[in-house]
Amino acid sequence: MFKLFFKLQYDDMPKQIFSVEDFKILLEKAIECRVLRMDDKVKLKLRTSKMIYVFITSKEEADRLLNEVKVEVKKIE
Repeated sequence: MFKLFFKLQYDDMPKQIFSVEDFKILLEKAIECRVLRMDDKVKLKLRTSKMIYVFITSKEEADRLLNEVKVEVKKIE
């Protein structure tokens, strides 16, 4: 019982990705992209059918990446 609870609790957490190449690969599988702009960083969240992936980057790089996005983009404030 404990193993099942532990698996359900931690397998559903978003995964952080650290490279632009991984972001572009996941972008092809994405259903939607959410954008959260902070002071000096931008958090891009990609939702696929099974998982949410988070990529944190600079504002300039985020603007370049968002030009390549072909799925729905939701801005979070």
